[in-house]
Amino acid sequence: MRLTMPTIRPGHLTWIACLAVLAATPAGWHQVCLCARPIPARHKKAPAAEAQSLPNQVNSLARQLYGVPYYEAGDIPGKIETLVFGALTKWLNGKAPWNPEAAYGLDVQVRMQLENYLSKLHYPWYGEPSVFVRKWQDKELIGAGYTLGWTRFDTVNAFALYEHRATETTKVAETDFVPQTDLHYAFLQPGAHGDFRFIIFGSMHGQSQPRLTAILYSFDGKTLKDLWERPDLYDGKIAVTPQTVTLRYLKEPEYVQAVEQNQLPPGYEAVYRVTPEGLRLETERQIPFQVVNGAD
Repeated sequence: MRLTMPTIRPGHLTWIACLAVLAATPAGWHQVCLCARPIPARHKKAPAAEAQSLPNQVNSLARQLYGVPYYEAGDIPGKIETLVFGALTKWLNGKAPWNPEAAYGLDVQVRMQLENYLSKLHYPWYGEPSVFVRKWQDKELIGAGYTLGWTRFDTVNAFALYEHRATETTKVAETDFVPQTDLHYAFLQPGAHGDFRFIIFGSMHGQSQPRLTAILYSFDGKTLKDLWERPDLYDGKIAVTPQTVTLRYLKEPEYVQAVEQNQLPPGYEAVYRVTPEGLRLETERQIPFQVVNGAD
């Protein structure tokens, strides 16, 4: 059998000579053995800044809600709210005046920030931002809200109102709306004293039909207060025009009875007139079931 000698390159001779010298003494041989020992692999540690990032903090708090009904969530949603709106306020105060010609409007930029803060949440946890920007007097008003959920039925809402003027932004109001709903907005003309008026509404799922809640808010530059509310409307729908707010809905006992008898229940329509003071009920009447469900 023919043996093949390994090729020794010039550079290798230097190392071989060094090893021979070291091995000539006991102390040198000990150094050679130490060099020959395998070096343990180093595991990269996650940077402390990344572990403490706001999305990770939000996710860590939200995961404590697993298996907890929304009404037993305690102060955890409030802690998340403090983190999110605190970071958003800091970010807004570093923004230049809103440029309508920019690639993204201020509302989109705010929504993207909220999405980032909630980005570590994964099924079944989720966060859904809902944002508006409206011109009011000599400033923009920013409505920044989100729905935090850990099941389809266990959800809470948070909403903050900001005054945005040049590079200065101030959080002027905060509310939680109602739990177990999504979050939407509609707007009315200013009130008698020029106050900013808007409706927050959302639907709660979990039974045979969604339930609508709508609240009219007014902001006078100092305080946010509610002027009108219609809660828990069975299969409720809302339509807002500059002159009216129209609600269409069913009544649950009538719906259940009609289904048991293989019939269609009546629907109802309430029309509210927009006034300088708020909303005034103008008509409330019974309508066909098909109209409530948009088949008119």
